[in-house]
Amino acid sequence: MPKVKICGITSLDDALMAIEAGADAIGFVFYEKSPRYIGVKEARLITESLPPFVERVGLFVNKTPLETDMICAESGMSLAQIHFDVQEDYFESLRIKALPVVRAASAEDVSKFGPRYRLVDAFCESYGGAGKRLNLEWFDGVECSNIILAGGLTPENVHEALPYGFYGFDVSSGVEERKGKKDAAKVRAFVEAVKGGRCAR
Repeated sequence: MPKVKICGITSLDDALMAIEAGADAIGFVFYEKSPRYIGVKEARLITESLPPFVERVGLFVNKTPLETDMICAESGMSLAQIHFDVQEDYFESLRIKALPVVRAASAEDVSKFGPRYRLVDAFCESYGGAGKRLNLEWFDGVECSNIILAGGLTPENVHEALPYGFYGFDVSSGVEERKGKKDAAKVRAFVEAVKGGRCAR
């Protein structure tokens, strides 16, 4: 069954709501220019109150490996999502487990970092949360079982991606009431669409 990550969490209420809806992971944006930015102390207050077996993912842009490790340790993250262009040695320098993000601008980009687990998002000048969709045809013939799909996903359109067999789906703006505030009904509908609608290609 595909995994679901609800990203851009800024409050404990939204975090607990997402988990209750069936999310496997929740994401925290440690990028100061994002409208969904959260500080280390605020994130820590949330993670300390979460139930076990929930992945806590920190999104990072333009941070050194040392900075990423320090923020993850202080905020209670279990995984770092590296949302900017880095080389393989960046991941080797990290102490925390990390997930590379591919900001795909072409069909060739979706295979970058393969065969490792990776998140593939649509390229845009800003980082994350732009709601831009990827062309699903780019994944034709691609092994998708180690890819997490992001970019412009909503409860209404995620079913279109299910036949590709993605490992999981990452959603933020598609389940929001406003930037930084999640809509409970949309979150529940998204999780149900993913976990209740699994089909093989």
